[in-house]
Amino acid sequence: MNYGLLLVLHLLAAIAFVGTVFFEVIMLEGVRRHLPHETMRAVERAIGNRTTAVMPWVLLALYGAGIGLAWQHRGALAQPLASSFGLLLALKIALALSVFGHFLTAMRWRRRGVLGGRRSHRLHLSVFCHVLAIVVLAKAMFYLSW
Repeated sequence: MNYGLLLVLHLLAAIAFVGTVFFEVIMLEGVRRHLPHETMRAVERAIGNRTTAVMPWVLLALYGAGIGLAWQHRGALAQPLASSFGLLLALKIALALSVFGHFLTAMRWRRRGVLGGRRSHRLHLSVFCHVLAIVVLAKAMFYLSW
């Protein structure tokens, strides 16, 4: 597939994923104290159901395009310590794999009925920190060099 097309697909899927995480961590936390507990649980349940339906497709596009992009840079990834680009890309990929692990954990916990409250908040906060680092690394790869 064309590099430019992969890049646009990856970027759009990243916007959808990061935007969803941002909404859940920043926006919903601000709303929580203004709504009754049962109302907030219903909102979270509805968002969780929608997220469960949409996010696998977003992640498929995000990681599929990401693999295609990484393939284009396989030379830099073969020797990640040889260049700042290769090192930053390798770090970005490691964080992306960690986010994918978080997603799998969330799905498993959701099926078991133990994804809620404090556990969900910590998981979302961890993913939020990961994706912020990934976004910074994505830019730094092209602007930092040593």
